[in-house]
Amino acid sequence: MIRIIAGEFKGRRLKTPAGDTVRPTGDRVREAWFSILQRPLRGARVLDLFAGSGALGLEALSRGAVSADFVEIHRLALSSLKANITLLKVDDRAAVHRVDALKFAERLHAGQYDVAFADPPYAGEQAALLVALFRLTPFARSFSIEHGADRPIPGDDTRRYGDTAVTFIYAP
Repeated sequence: MIRIIAGEFKGRRLKTPAGDTVRPTGDRVREAWFSILQRPLRGARVLDLFAGSGALGLEALSRGAVSADFVEIHRLALSSLKANITLLKVDDRAAVHRVDALKFAERLHAGQYDVAFADPPYAGEQAALLVALFRLTPFARSFSIEHGADRPIPGDDTRRYGDTAVTFIYAP
């Protein structure tokens, strides 16, 4: 079970997809992640890549973001994501894009979002590819990405939480 940690929807429980194809970001990691981002969220345009249940983008909306774009391709995750958007009644501030997150990111232009999150699968190269795309076209003022702590990503700041790490990269 995951829940919204702070803000307008504090304490609300979110639906997560059945099965093991999606790994929701734990409360402790999200709480630390958002304490680092607290300031830039008020009034922010947010992007949640590899959104899963939408916990990161929905947390941002709860904390004052004006809009969130969720990018997810897996059917079960999309079902949970849409149910959570409806549950929190944020349909007017949320847009869901059913497309591969890397393909979506390739089409972005510099400064399109204020804050971007990504929680790609730990296995594979999606995290490294997303960072490379961001360095070519900084599509947000700040980009933070969750990854396995054993697979470091060069960035401006990395925080470790057990076997999970979150790396922050800021637009130049």
